[in-house]
Amino acid sequence: MGSDLPKALFPLKGRPMIEYLLDSVFSSGVDAEPILVVSQDREEMMRQNLAKYNLRYVLQKEQLGTGHAAACAREAIGETAENIIVLYCDHPFISAASIKKIAEEKNVLTLMPTRVEDFNDWRNNFFHWGRIVRDAENKIKKISEFKDSTDEEKNITEVNPGIMGFASAWLWENIAKLKNENAQQEYYLTDLVRLAFEQDHQVGGQIIEPMEAMGINSQEELKIAESLI
Repeated sequence: MGSDLPKALFPLKGRPMIEYLLDSVFSSGVDAEPILVVSQDREEMMRQNLAKYNLRYVLQKEQLGTGHAAACAREAIGETAENIIVLYCDHPFISAASIKKIAEEKNVLTLMPTRVEDFNDWRNNFFHWGRIVRDAENKIKKISEFKDSTDEEKNITEVNPGIMGFASAWLWENIAKLKNENAQQEYYLTDLVRLAFEQDHQVGGQIIEPMEAMGINSQEELKIAESLI
């Protein structure tokens, strides 16, 4: 974003972008005290700016990827939660209805992909996202992150915003199997999709509209998001 301000706190129409997402989380009723995973140097700033929300904070001391971030929250989540939903601060338009819907899923893993007709105009926002790869029977078999995708996979127009729902027992049983053998050398939470498929589990896919899935990774995308509100 070209700023020292944490992306989560970047103003979107005068409000920190994460507030839109937090409003949806609390409106959904799925969790009265959600967990926010933050880096150590940003914790105090986040606490000060989000003091009006009932949140628990977990530190990710090293930035080792989304899989590592989720693993950092394990102790705070505890053993009683049956389901875990992973959301991202830079996806402000995810609705309460979608959060509630993914919470009600019974699969070990459920995604909320979106489909676009192409990557032109404002939809260029989705071009660098991971691709949803399906098998011959249309079952989701993996997510191919853009930097690791083949040219053929980059032509796929079903993409992953990152929203994921898990059966907690299955997540903790499998998260330690993640490897960082990829272009980013990070532990991708999305690699669990391939693991679930290989274990013959059905991977759920609740399709959401592109505008709801919109993510913000740059000043240009921030302006696009503001134009879509």
